[in-house]
Amino acid sequence: MKERAYNFSAGPSMLPEEVIKDVADNLLNYHECGESVMEMSHRSAEFKEILADAEATLRDIMNIPDNYKVLFVQGGGTLQFAMVPLNLAVNTGKIDFIVTGNWAKKAYKEAVKMGYDTKVVASSEEDTFTYIPEVKKEDFRPDADYVHICYNNTIYGTHYPYIPDTGDIPLVADMSSCILSEEIDVTKFGIIWAGVQKNVAPSGVAVVIIREDLLGKAAADIPTYLDYKIHADNDSAYNTPNTFSIYVAGEVFKYLKRNGGLAAMNKKNVAKATKLYDYIDGSGYYKAPVRKEDRSLMNVVFVIGDKDVEKKFVAEAKAAGLHNLGGHRSIGGMRASIYNAMPEEGIDKLIEFMEKFKEENAK
Repeated sequence: MKERAYNFSAGPSMLPEEVIKDVADNLLNYHECGESVMEMSHRSAEFKEILADAEATLRDIMNIPDNYKVLFVQGGGTLQFAMVPLNLAVNTGKIDFIVTGNWAKKAYKEAVKMGYDTKVVASSEEDTFTYIPEVKKEDFRPDADYVHICYNNTIYGTHYPYIPDTGDIPLVADMSSCILSEEIDVTKFGIIWAGVQKNVAPSGVAVVIIREDLLGKAAADIPTYLDYKIHADNDSAYNTPNTFSIYVAGEVFKYLKRNGGLAAMNKKNVAKATKLYDYIDGSGYYKAPVRKEDRSLMNVVFVIGDKDVEKKFVAEAKAAGLHNLGGHRSIGGMRASIYNAMPEEGIDKLIEFMEKFKEENAK
């Protein structure tokens, strides 16, 4: 059987091998209950326990205060582009955005499409999203219903080095590609949401962490499923949730807790990213275009500068067991997504390959 590759995909992405093996062992007969989680009724005592345990463990490792609800919602991250404004943009209809990449821009465009009063407070698009703009509290409209940011930009490889001060305006953060990679002060945000497919579980679920005072504000005529309060009142089981993805997410949460929590994971992530960035910066062949202080620990973007050579790099890397190193289709180049589950050995193998490729292809 072919050896398991190092998977640098931006999502769906690599999961901890320990978790995959445990899920496989319990796939047919979950903990001797006689059925698989994939077959299990979401109303059963067994699944209710899985769901409650997943929430409790996430609350523990993220230190989520009691005045925040944790929701597991279908539709992935993209649905949140519409769900957030339908629930929060209900007083003035004004939403302020910081646009730092494709996903922040898509959130902005969705709000425009829905007819909200939108403002781009700051953007780094003029420099191909290679940095995070600095903003201050006075830059936001005082009557905005909320401010939206994408905390880590998967495509362009940037990450906020600070939490924007929005004063009393709720700050909403898309953390799809960095959730659980570092400790976060949840109280600085009105909502944290994340598609799970990048650093948590199989695709199909978004985790929404929402401050309780932001619930119950949606208009009565919005689709029932799009009201956060419906999910909060029904413990994320108003309809049939994505039971299998929630189960795997819960196992990942427990894995993180067993291995020292988010502080320990962040230490490993810093070590992995530093090793890779240091090699790139010193290689004289590869270039990381992102401003150093804004570089992502999760998504390392780099280029050679010749598209044909970059395509060759991606193809030869895959043949060497280093999968999914192509940059996003919108920008090309290369991208190594090195989420929590990527071991440091994967970084070593990648650097070894990069050095060999440089020796064979540098002119």
